[in-house]
Amino acid sequence: MNATSHRPFTTVAATVFTIVALLQAWRALAGIPLDIGGTAIPVAASWVAALIAGALALWGWRTR
Repeated sequence: MNATSHRPFTTVAATVFTIVALLQAWRALAGIPLDIGGTAIPVAASWVAALIAGALALWGWRTR
C-alpha cells in the first residue's frame, strides 16, 4: 500500500482534529461552563483537550 492511499483519511482526520482543537480553545477562552450529568467540567480540561487535539491535527497535516 502506497502513501497516497492514506491521503484522504489523513486529510479528514486532520480537519476534524483542527476543528475540535479550535472549539476547545474557544470554550476555554470564553470560559463557557460545561456540566455533564451534573458534574462540572473545569475550563482547564478544555485547554488540555485543545493541546492534544492540536498536536494530533499538526501531526495529521504534516503526515499528508
